[in-house]
Amino acid sequence: MEVVRRRSFGWPTMAVLLTCALLVMVPEVYSVRYIVGSRMGWTSNVNYTNWAKDKHFYNGDWLYFVYDRNQASVLELNKTNYENCITDHPLHNYTTGAGRDVVPLNVTKTYYFASSGGLCYGGMKVAIHVEKAPPPPKAAPVRSGSTIVLTSFTGQILIPALFATSAVWNAFLLLW
Repeated sequence: MEVVRRRSFGWPTMAVLLTCALLVMVPEVYSVRYIVGSRMGWTSNVNYTNWAKDKHFYNGDWLYFVYDRNQASVLELNKTNYENCITDHPLHNYTTGAGRDVVPLNVTKTYYFASSGGLCYGGMKVAIHVEKAPPPPKAAPVRSGSTIVLTSFTGQILIPALFATSAVWNAFLLLW
């Protein structure tokens, strides 16, 4: 009978991997993922200017385009091509073919997105102005003996760290 041994990771290895995962995941806690067009998605006959006007897009946020993969696309254009719906020479083509495309907003600028195949003329275009993230609000003075520091630590560090740890643990279980 053959003995099969499982490879196990020691605690030091696990601790290093969990720490790395936390360092990678914690900054993303403050990012926002916007579904372009909300429940309507990326389709024609939607006013995306109205959809975007009451939102603040910050460096580090994400746009999630959901659309019919057989008809639409997600192209980043320059301002002139965006205004004239010229989609022949995009700056970037985010279309993956699945109809579920994620675009990172990682530069502070105005992004211009449109769909090809004449759909731009039907309104499938949106300009997204990305701003530098505002500084965090100043904390109120803490009185000695107050539990505000503990609550702040729990809400901003401990809970996201627990979620990140469980995600990494699940990944280890799947790979094992």
